[in-house]
Amino acid sequence: MSEHTTNTAAVRLRPPAHRVSRRAIGYWTAMASISWIVVIGILTAIVVTSDDPPAFLTVALVVACVVGPLHLIVMPQWRYRVHRWEVTGEAVYTQSGWLKQEWRIAPISRIQTVDIERDPGEQLFRLAKITVTTASAAGPLRISGLAHDRALELADELTKTTQAARGDAT
Repeated sequence: MSEHTTNTAAVRLRPPAHRVSRRAIGYWTAMASISWIVVIGILTAIVVTSDDPPAFLTVALVVACVVGPLHLIVMPQWRYRVHRWEVTGEAVYTQSGWLKQEWRIAPISRIQTVDIERDPGEQLFRLAKITVTTASAAGPLRISGLAHDRALELADELTKTTQAARGDAT
Protein backbone atom coordinates (compact mmCIF):
# COMPACT_ATOMS: atom_id res chain seq x y z
CA MET A 1 0.00 0.00 0.00
CA SER A 2 1.41 3.43 -0.93
CA GLU A 3 2.00 6.20 1.59
CA HIS A 4 -0.73 8.33 -0.04
CA THR A 5 -3.26 5.50 0.33
CA THR A 6 -2.28 4.94 3.97
CA ASN A 7 -2.69 8.64 4.86
CA THR A 8 -6.06 8.83 3.12
CA ALA A 9 -7.29 5.64 4.80
CA ALA A 10 -6.37 7.03 8.26
CA VAL A 11 -8.50 10.14 7.67
CA ARG A 12 -12.16 9.61 8.54
CA LEU A 13 -15.25 11.78 8.51
CA ARG A 14 -15.99 13.26 11.93
CA PRO A 15 -17.46 16.44 13.38
CA PRO A 16 -15.00 19.35 13.03
CA ALA A 17 -13.86 21.03 16.24
CA HIS A 18 -14.15 24.79 15.55
CA ARG A 19 -17.18 27.03 15.16
CA VAL A 20 -17.26 30.00 12.82
CA SER A 21 -17.20 33.57 14.16
CA ARG A 22 -20.27 34.70 16.15
CA ARG A 23 -20.38 37.70 13.81
CA ALA A 24 -21.59 35.25 11.14
CA ILE A 25 -24.99 35.25 12.90
CA GLY A 26 -25.38 38.96 12.21
CA TYR A 27 -24.14 38.58 8.64
CA TRP A 28 -26.56 35.74 7.84
CA THR A 29 -29.41 37.68 9.47
CA ALA A 30 -28.61 40.84 7.49
CA MET A 31 -28.34 38.99 4.15
CA ALA A 32 -31.63 37.13 4.72
CA SER A 33 -33.29 40.38 5.89
CA ILE A 34 -32.52 42.04 2.58
CA SER A 35 -34.27 39.20 0.72
CA TRP A 36 -37.33 39.31 2.99
CA ILE A 37 -37.58 43.11 2.74
CA VAL A 38 -37.58 42.85 -1.06
CA VAL A 39 -40.19 40.06 -1.12
CA ILE A 40 -42.49 41.72 1.43
CA GLY A 41 -42.00 45.13 -0.20
CA ILE A 42 -42.97 43.88 -3.66
CA LEU A 43 -46.00 41.99 -2.34
CA THR A 44 -47.08 44.99 -0.28
CA ALA A 45 -46.74 47.36 -3.24
CA ILE A 46 -48.83 45.08 -5.45
CA VAL A 47 -51.55 44.48 -2.83
CA VAL A 48 -51.78 48.16 -1.79
CA THR A 49 -51.75 49.64 -5.30
CA SER A 50 -54.13 47.14 -6.92
CA ASP A 51 -57.83 47.95 -7.01
CA ASP A 52 -58.71 44.28 -6.66
CA PRO A 53 -55.57 42.29 -5.78
CA PRO A 54 -55.79 38.52 -6.26
CA ALA A 55 -56.47 36.72 -2.97
CA PHE A 56 -53.36 34.56 -3.34
CA LEU A 57 -51.15 37.69 -3.25
CA THR A 58 -52.75 38.84 0.00
CA VAL A 59 -52.26 35.36 1.45
CA ALA A 60 -48.66 35.35 0.21
CA LEU A 61 -48.05 38.71 1.90
CA VAL A 62 -49.46 37.46 5.22
CA VAL A 63 -47.41 34.25 4.98
CA ALA A 64 -44.24 36.22 4.15
CA CYS A 65 -44.86 38.52 7.13
CA VAL A 66 -45.06 35.47 9.42
CA VAL A 67 -42.43 33.19 7.86
CA GLY A 68 -39.86 35.96 7.24
CA PRO A 69 -39.32 36.92 10.89
CA LEU A 70 -39.34 33.26 11.96
CA HIS A 71 -36.69 32.53 9.34
CA LEU A 72 -34.60 35.46 10.57
CA ILE A 73 -34.78 34.18 14.15
CA VAL A 74 -34.16 30.48 13.51
CA MET A 75 -31.86 30.22 10.47
CA PRO A 76 -28.79 32.21 11.66
CA GLN A 77 -28.73 30.50 15.06
CA TRP A 78 -29.18 27.07 13.51
CA ARG A 79 -26.45 27.69 10.92
CA TYR A 80 -24.10 28.88 13.67
CA ARG A 81 -24.62 25.65 15.58
CA VAL A 82 -24.02 23.54 12.45
CA HIS A 83 -21.18 25.37 10.66
CA ARG A 84 -17.85 24.02 11.84
CA TRP A 85 -14.35 23.53 10.50
CA GLU A 86 -11.02 22.03 11.46
CA VAL A 87 -7.58 21.67 9.93
CA THR A 88 -5.21 18.95 11.05
CA GLY A 89 -1.89 17.80 9.65
CA GLU A 90 -3.81 15.21 7.64
CA ALA A 91 -7.05 16.86 6.45
CA VAL A 92 -9.45 19.78 6.27
CA TYR A 93 -12.88 19.04 7.78
CA THR A 94 -16.00 21.13 7.12
CA GLN A 95 -19.61 20.92 8.18
CA SER A 96 -22.16 23.40 6.80
CA GLY A 97 -25.81 24.03 6.00
CA TRP A 98 -28.92 24.33 8.05
CA LEU A 99 -31.77 22.46 6.34
CA LYS A 100 -29.50 20.51 4.01
CA GLN A 101 -26.33 19.75 5.93
CA GLU A 102 -23.04 18.70 4.40
CA TRP A 103 -19.91 17.19 5.95
CA ARG A 104 -16.77 17.23 3.83
CA ILE A 105 -13.20 16.12 4.30
CA ALA A 106 -10.16 16.74 2.11
CA PRO A 107 -6.81 15.12 2.75
CA ILE A 108 -4.04 17.74 2.88
CA SER A 109 -2.19 15.95 0.07
CA ARG A 110 -5.17 16.58 -2.27
CA ILE A 111 -5.31 20.37 -1.81
CA GLN A 112 -4.50 22.37 -4.93
CA THR A 113 -5.34 25.97 -4.00
CA VAL A 114 -6.48 28.00 -1.00
CA ASP A 115 -8.43 31.23 -1.64
CA ILE A 116 -9.88 33.91 0.62
CA GLU A 117 -13.00 35.79 -0.48
CA ARG A 118 -14.94 38.69 1.07
CA ASP A 119 -18.15 40.10 -0.35
CA PRO A 120 -19.21 43.60 0.74
CA GLY A 121 -21.41 42.22 3.52
CA GLU A 122 -18.59 40.07 4.85
CA GLN A 123 -16.28 43.08 4.80
CA LEU A 124 -18.85 45.06 6.82
CA PHE A 125 -19.00 42.26 9.42
CA ARG A 126 -15.18 41.68 9.30
CA LEU A 127 -15.71 38.15 7.98
CA ALA A 128 -14.21 36.07 5.17
CA LYS A 129 -14.63 32.71 3.54
CA ILE A 130 -11.90 30.28 2.58
CA THR A 131 -12.22 28.06 -0.47
CA VAL A 132 -10.04 24.96 -0.53
CA THR A 133 -9.83 23.52 -4.03
CA THR A 134 -8.93 19.87 -4.34
CA ALA A 135 -8.72 17.26 -7.05
CA SER A 136 -12.19 16.05 -6.03
CA ALA A 137 -15.09 15.90 -8.45
CA ALA A 138 -17.32 17.00 -5.52
CA GLY A 139 -15.88 20.49 -5.81
CA PRO A 140 -14.08 22.75 -3.36
CA LEU A 141 -14.57 22.91 0.40
CA ARG A 142 -15.75 26.26 1.73
CA ILE A 143 -15.40 27.60 5.23
CA SER A 144 -17.73 30.60 5.52
CA GLY A 145 -18.19 32.94 8.44
CA LEU A 146 -14.59 33.12 9.60
CA ALA A 147 -13.26 36.23 11.30
CA HIS A 148 -11.07 37.94 8.68
CA ASP A 149 -7.91 37.70 10.80
CA ARG A 150 -8.54 34.00 11.46
CA ALA A 151 -9.10 33.39 7.73
CA LEU A 152 -5.71 34.95 6.94
CA GLU A 153 -4.02 32.79 9.58
CA LEU A 154 -5.80 29.68 8.35
CA ALA A 155 -4.88 30.33 4.70
CA ASP A 156 -1.24 30.78 5.73
CA GLU A 157 -1.34 27.59 7.82
CA LEU A 158 -2.93 25.60 4.99
CA THR A 159 -0.40 26.91 2.47
CA LYS A 160 2.52 25.89 4.69
CA THR A 161 0.96 22.50 5.49
CA THR A 162 0.21 21.67 1.86
CA GLN A 163 3.70 22.65 0.76
CA ALA A 164 5.13 20.26 3.34
CA ALA A 165 2.75 17.42 2.43
CA ARG A 166 3.91 14.67 0.15
CA GLY A 167 1.74 13.89 -2.85
CA ASP A 168 0.74 15.47 -6.13
CA ALA A 169 -2.69 16.91 -5.19
CA THR A 170 -4.41 14.95 -7.95
